Amino acid sequence: MPGLFPRTAGLRSLARPKTPAYTHPLMKLKIAPSILSADFSRLGDEVRAAEEAGADQIHVDVMDGHFVPNLSMGPIVVEALRRVTSLPLDVHLMITDPEKYAPSFLKAGASHITFHVEVHRDPLRLASLIREGGASVGLSLNPETPVSSVLPFVDEFDLILVMTVHPGFGGQSFLGENLDKVRAIRKAARREVDVQVDGGVDRRTAVLALGAGANVFVAGNAIFAAPDPRKAMAELRAALESGSTAETGRRG
Repeated sequence: MPGLFPRTAGLRSLARPKTPAYTHPLMKLKIAPSILSADFSRLGDEVRAAEEAGADQIHVDVMDGHFVPNLSMGPIVVEALRRVTSLPLDVHLMITDPEKYAPSFLKAGASHITFHVEVHRDPLRLASLIREGGASVGLSLNPETPVSSVLPFVDEFDLILVMTVHPGFGGQSFLGENLDKVRAIRKAARREVDVQVDGGVDRRTAVLALGAGANVFVAGNAIFAAPDPRKAMAELRAALESGSTAETGRRG
C-alpha cells in the first residue's frame, strides 16, 4: 500500500507555524513535562507555568486505543499548544499507523515526532519523510521489545526513546530493568544522539537513568501532580545537574 504522506513538495508546503528545533544542542540535559498528567481544564495555564519554571520542551503523548489501551489527544491539541508556548513540542505517537497521522501533527506545529519501532517496517523511510516535513524524529521501544530492534538505527535518528513503563497510562512505577537498554543505546551511538526515558521519572529515577546514559527526561506526575510544580521542576533539574557533575567526575 503506498504511503499516505504527501510528496516531498507537498510536505514542504505544509502550513506549519514557525517552531524552534527540538534537538539543539544534542546531549544537553532536558526536562520534558508530559501534559498527559496536566489538568486539561486549564491546559494552557499548565503549559505556560511549566515553561516559566524552566521546562526545555513539552511532551505530548498521542494514543489511539489500539497500539496502547488508552485514547488521548490529536493534532488539535498540538495546534492549541503551539499558540500558547514557544517551547519545542515533542510529540510521541503511540499509534499503529504513524505514517498516516504524522502529516497532521507536522501541520499542527510539532517540533519533533517519535514513533514506535514495533509498528513500522521501514523506520528509516518514515524518519526521512518526517524530516522533510520540518521536524526532527525519534524511535521508541516498549519494555517488552528487545533493544536489538533499535540498535541498527541509533545513528539515523535524533532521539531514541526507551519506555520505562508499559505505555498507555500515567502514574506507573519506573521499570528499572530498562536501564540496560539505555546503556546499550548510548554505547552503540557513534554520534551525539538524545536518549530519552519516559515513565515513572522522578528525582530518584531520573538520576538512575542519567547514570545509564539518558539525557532527556519525560516527567508527568512528578511535575504536574506536585503541590508546587515550579519547585518540583527546580528540584528535578538540581538532582540531574548534581548527578551529571558526579558522573563526569567518575568518568574523569
